[in-house]
Amino acid sequence: MNNFSLQAQTLSKLFGRRLIFRGINFNWSGNGIFGVSGPNGSGKSTFVKILAGLISPSEGNIIHSLDKDVIVSDKLHNYIGFVSPYLILYEEFSAWENLKIFSEIRAIEFNEKKITELLDKLRILNRKDDLVKTYSSGMKQRLKFVFALMHSPKLIIFDEPTSNLDDEGKETVYSIIKEESKNSVIVLASNEKTDLSYCNEILYLEKFKA
Repeated sequence: MNNFSLQAQTLSKLFGRRLIFRGINFNWSGNGIFGVSGPNGSGKSTFVKILAGLISPSEGNIIHSLDKDVIVSDKLHNYIGFVSPYLILYEEFSAWENLKIFSEIRAIEFNEKKITELLDKLRILNRKDDLVKTYSSGMKQRLKFVFALMHSPKLIIFDEPTSNLDDEGKETVYSIIKEESKNSVIVLASNEKTDLSYCNEILYLEKFKA
């Protein structure tokens, strides 16, 4: 059972005078898939960056808890997996080297068995020793899933998770999302109808513009 919870209290974000969203409240806990949707430019990526602790809200709070104990900000990265098209990989290193560097930076165990299984599931195991700069955009997107899942996070945030993927890649991702939702809180930011069809609950950002 996943005892992780993610709570927003009157969450608002402005860039200068431009309102992105205002007054968002929710409490997402246990297992499940929670969607975030809105038109292009509505603030989906900004919203999930706030959830991940990458940027701060203008007003309100995000509270991450495990077994009802609040997780302090400098430990938050141990509990979160994040996939998005704009995350940067080290192009001059291989996929395997990237994953080792990632584990060292975050001080997490480099679990070769789990990582090998993830690479295989995402159909890039045979390219693990190739430089990332030789990867297609779809392969890079699949590698980001390995980064996000390698440490068995309690909260997994997917920002446009099927971006740059072919149909087979999308099916693999949907299978992973369904499987991971059994043990984690999943946040899925997307405008794709198929992506959102997997969500138990959807937050529409356009409702928080006033």
